[in-house]
Amino acid sequence: MATSTGYEAARGLEAGSLKGRGLGKDAHHGHGHGRTAHNMSSSSLRKKSDLTLVSRIRCGLLRDLLANLQEIFLGTKLFVLFPAVPLAVAANCYNFGRAWIFALSLLALIPLAERVSFLTDNGIWSCTVGGLLNATCGNATELIIAIFALQQGKIDVVKCSLVGSILSNLLLVLGTSLFFGGLANLHREQLYDRKQADVNTGLLLMGALCHILPLLFRYAVNSGEQTLSTAPTLALSRACSIIMLIAYVAYLFFQLKTHRQLFESQEEEDDDLVTEDKPVLGFPSAMAWLVGMTLVIALLSEFVVGTIEAASESWGMSVSFISVILLPIVGNAAEHAGAIIFAFKNKLDITLGVSLGSATQISMFVIPLCVILAWIMGIRMDLDLQLLETSSLMISILIVAFTLQDGTSHYLKGLIPLLCYLAIGACFFVFKSPTNHLNNINASASSTTAGVTMT
Repeated sequence: MATSTGYEAARGLEAGSLKGRGLGKDAHHGHGHGRTAHNMSSSSLRKKSDLTLVSRIRCGLLRDLLANLQEIFLGTKLFVLFPAVPLAVAANCYNFGRAWIFALSLLALIPLAERVSFLTDNGIWSCTVGGLLNATCGNATELIIAIFALQQGKIDVVKCSLVGSILSNLLLVLGTSLFFGGLANLHREQLYDRKQADVNTGLLLMGALCHILPLLFRYAVNSGEQTLSTAPTLALSRACSIIMLIAYVAYLFFQLKTHRQLFESQEEEDDDLVTEDKPVLGFPSAMAWLVGMTLVIALLSEFVVGTIEAASESWGMSVSFISVILLPIVGNAAEHAGAIIFAFKNKLDITLGVSLGSATQISMFVIPLCVILAWIMGIRMDLDLQLLETSSLMISILIVAFTLQDGTSHYLKGLIPLLCYLAIGACFFVFKSPTNHLNNINASASSTTAGVTMT
């Protein structure tokens, strides 16, 4: 009883200090809303550009152009990875090894994903529009890769990469953040607000249910004497996808409108955090760069999807391992680094917002959207992730839910999810899924009609 009272008192003091910081922030910035965890995480990787030399140029048009270029390409700590973009294009044009094309394209996607996040948090948008843009573009890389994989009939790559992204956010990002954050704050208890975590874990459990239902449905009917048509499972998946999208729209309304205070991250003075009193880029420039970055990401995503089998054969890894482990780690590297940085600074609300928020977006928006897009494209993609992937997803969500149930953290709570991720990674590394087997599955999935039955 005394422990519970002390804990509630600590939570009350923390809430009071956050409220005080929030009032100060509003007075300083002149607006009544904070920034989301994704915005704060991305800003930790930005650096302020020195425009002294550019400002000396007399020609206004040239000065603005150079200022834009400097802000886009040198305004991030990941600028050293930008040369991978032309190298990937050159490797494809001059027929370098396909494994090299795959590796260079993955590296090139890291700074581009961070820059897309910057452009959606540039300060030129209204709060609601900016929130919607950030919610939609937060996992743009995964969505674009999934669309190109769908076009090429690689349904298993789509499923594995998206499940891997959820597992990466829940176990690797959250586990690493809590572990190193606990070590950095070894002699004090780390606290966080459970309300946001409860909302996200509830949605993740709902998404896991929608993935389990087609799997259980298939096993339940196959265990009986009657034959199963592929149409009911596909129809069930499409219905569940629509329900998941409705839930995600309700989640956005909850996050951006009615309960915004649960998801806002209060800003503090920080030497490593870049804040701007006015937009860095104008509306036309931001839109142009956003479209341009998206097109480059689309090009590199096509390279990644087209060379994944060659990389698998060259590196001696299964396509499943590359899709579940490597693609999500590299694709979300910038966001992951930001989450870990804030855990070091004992700002776990931001860390949880990044990891759980990104996992929720993949589960409740990207995956069902891919099912609907595949439906429109005439491709038979369902929510059945197979037994191994579905079990790993469900158990991971339960582990995270139990880890976050008391509102406090220490390094052991981070070590457990991290070790679980290593175990899952070892499982997929050992599990060999031959490329020709995947291709046969995809070919049959594309050619099968609703009237075909399995005996």
